[in-house]
Amino acid sequence: MFDTVRKHQRILQFVLMLLIVPSFAFFGISSYSSFLDKETDLVTINGKPITAQEVDSAAKRQAERVGGNAQIVQSLQFRQAILNELLQQRILGFAVSDLRLQVGKEALVKSLQNISQIRALYKQDGSFDDARFKQLLASNGLNEEQFYASQAFDLKIGQLVNSVARTEIGSPKLSEIVSTLYETERQVQAMSFDAKDYLSQVNPTQEELQAFYNANAKLFESPEYVDVEYIVLKADPKEDAKVFSEKADQFAHMTYDQSDSLKPTANKLKLNVQTQKGVTRSGVAGVAKDHPLANPKVVQSLFGDEAVKNKRNTEAVQTAPGVFVSARVVTFHPAQILPYKDVATEVRRHVSQRMAEKLATSAAADRYAVLQKDPKGATGFANPIWVSRNKPGNLVGDALDQVMSVNPDQFPALVSVSNPGVETILYRVNQVRQPTGVDAKVQKAQSQQIQALAAQSEFAGFMAYWRDVAGVKVINPLKPMSSGPGS
Repeated sequence: MFDTVRKHQRILQFVLMLLIVPSFAFFGISSYSSFLDKETDLVTINGKPITAQEVDSAAKRQAERVGGNAQIVQSLQFRQAILNELLQQRILGFAVSDLRLQVGKEALVKSLQNISQIRALYKQDGSFDDARFKQLLASNGLNEEQFYASQAFDLKIGQLVNSVARTEIGSPKLSEIVSTLYETERQVQAMSFDAKDYLSQVNPTQEELQAFYNANAKLFESPEYVDVEYIVLKADPKEDAKVFSEKADQFAHMTYDQSDSLKPTANKLKLNVQTQKGVTRSGVAGVAKDHPLANPKVVQSLFGDEAVKNKRNTEAVQTAPGVFVSARVVTFHPAQILPYKDVATEVRRHVSQRMAEKLATSAAADRYAVLQKDPKGATGFANPIWVSRNKPGNLVGDALDQVMSVNPDQFPALVSVSNPGVETILYRVNQVRQPTGVDAKVQKAQSQQIQALAAQSEFAGFMAYWRDVAGVKVINPLKPMSSGPGS
């Protein structure tokens, strides 16, 4: 529909991925003007809200559209993405209205002819099947007026977005300069001061060990855990599906209605009440993935207030096709600080490591001060290697940034990089060069990335401006969808 936008699709691929969805296929014009109960308002744009119901409905439609299931609709992350999409569409809608953008009849007709569902309505004799057209609209909850308005609205948004794209096509010269910087190589040598090499030189006193334990007691805390009992209902392959379904319903209702014990359900359905000690928030160590207590939802429910404080049965959870589980807490063991005698070895390891790290850092600082006086003649460095931002070798993060930032006029130059808890490394940067045989594909890909980032930055500023003009206000946070027993 947006021919010009498609020409710049690579530039806008990040910006438009979740932004422009044809309203005929997804939202419909009603999504731009449907405002419900203020108690469920999430965000307002120009005083008009986006509600939780709208987000839920849009999430369900989008999940169906991409072949998703009910679980993805329950995902807070997925629904947040839908809310963000709705918000961006509303902001763009406000901008379109505020700028009074117009769409000509010719452009509208051309856009309609690009919709496959519309093209399919033309008969062999060239006539248009108006009856089927109205049926198609009705199946999407639209009438003709709403449909034409939604298409015109999409075209206006296309004009608006494309105007931003046209103003931010990155300069090829700038892209070339940045790409050259990524290809530039520097020769470096490293000298490492590793904390582990200084461990033999440290011997903490008992007073130092005890002081560290007292000041860092949380490091030596055992996690909370529960001892539980549980029952499992499994489908018999020979059992009739309807019969098992009735059992599953009975299992769910009984564990919920008689929530102070699992025994009534176990007796009724002839199930064994099983026990498991030492269940933490991470589950049970060493059990198979299909173990009933390896299911995250079961474990999570065991640490809820109803289970821990009130000793209620957990809801019946389907952990696999034909498998339902309910559990209850027998004993709750709160987190507690372990006695010093039980963690003495671990305390010594922590203290020794910190002492060794201080020695390594001090040695690196002393060596750095000496090397600065004569960086050319210094010894003790490893063999030189050539690195670049495209080919960093084993240099990452701050180390690479510092090495690549040194002014070539200062070569040879020294750089000190600390890796807390592990080591300090001194780098000597000797030379700089431009490599021969630059990979054209890599250079082209970087140029596209640079232009894409430029477009993203421009579009972010554009949206921030209109968000401010539209008076966007967050009313309530998006909450997880509630789920009933047995879900």
